[in-house]
Amino acid sequence: MRIFWFLFVGLFLATCTDRSYSPVVPSALDVGTPKTVFAATSRGKEADGSFAHRRSENLSLLELTVSIPPSHTPGSLDFAYANPNPNKQFTLAALREFNSLDAFSQRLNQEIRKEGVPSRDVTIFVHGYNSTQTETAFRAAQLSHDIQLPGAMLIYSWPSRGKPFGYAYDYDSVLFARDGLERVIRKVKSTGVDDIFIVAHSIGSVLTMEMLRQADIREPGWADRNLSGVVLLSPDIDVDLFKSQMSTLQKVPQPFVVVVSEKDKALNVSGRLRGNSDAQRLGNISSVEAVADLPINIVDTTAFASDAQSSHLVAGTSPTLIAMLQSIRAMDNSFESDPGNLDFFLPKGSDQAPDHAREIVLNKGGFTGDYGR
Repeated sequence: MRIFWFLFVGLFLATCTDRSYSPVVPSALDVGTPKTVFAATSRGKEADGSFAHRRSENLSLLELTVSIPPSHTPGSLDFAYANPNPNKQFTLAALREFNSLDAFSQRLNQEIRKEGVPSRDVTIFVHGYNSTQTETAFRAAQLSHDIQLPGAMLIYSWPSRGKPFGYAYDYDSVLFARDGLERVIRKVKSTGVDDIFIVAHSIGSVLTMEMLRQADIREPGWADRNLSGVVLLSPDIDVDLFKSQMSTLQKVPQPFVVVVSEKDKALNVSGRLRGNSDAQRLGNISSVEAVADLPINIVDTTAFASDAQSSHLVAGTSPTLIAMLQSIRAMDNSFESDPGNLDFFLPKGSDQAPDHAREIVLNKGGFTGDYGR
């Protein structure tokens, strides 16, 4: 009973916090490291200029500058809503809204062509449940900075309620936001970038798969022609639904990566709420047998769950795993190879389309799995 009381109090306090508005603090860049995060959002614009939970048929295009604090350690994400401390917390340092696609395209291309950017790629990050726009920008900046993703980072900010009790609203918003995500990809593709990658987290994976499904039904082969890779982080998707979505794709973009952890507490709760006796979702499957006939890579991060800040995002919040990914990136760079935005998750050769689901287990000794077959 005491556990449920603390859970209730925690949720109540969370719902009382105004998370929709974050102050812009330009002086944060005097101490922090700047990270540019572009945003395309189907959230409605509020009177105070923020983008909260209301839905909009029109897309807004923005550029956000996030200040990463000097005290930041890989895998951590610390921020505040009203009075951030730039020395210790991620802080929004600048916000620019574009009035036209041409202006947005020009700025995006300027970013991916500037000196020091290793590729003309764009990663589109699709957030999960209970997320505000600024929180999503902070998470995208943290992932991009810690895992050292090349190219530009863009978030697709769909209209999440941003409240713990808003799951039903969020699920409806996911379905509402499918067309917007497709339009974002088409807009980014029209700017002339080399490659587009999607990284989706949790329920954002449902949005991503539903978008790919509808686009491929209208234009067979659309997903593969427009995307150079997909990664689903801790996907909160029913396994049967995922298989049905995948069956509509004429050709699956490669690499297609599903990152799982058997110790994902959030997915365990999600499964039980849906009446699944084994409480399994795609993101916490214990065996690849259920998806064995799909051309995907299953990356198991269970071994790193114990030191992760979030069991629902082990790949982005485990300092040990991030250090390993960074070492892989450094090794590839030392041999002047280009692993791409997603390939560094995988052993060499695993970016080729498999004829079955390949399980790749990440552990402190490196990679194990059936990718060599």
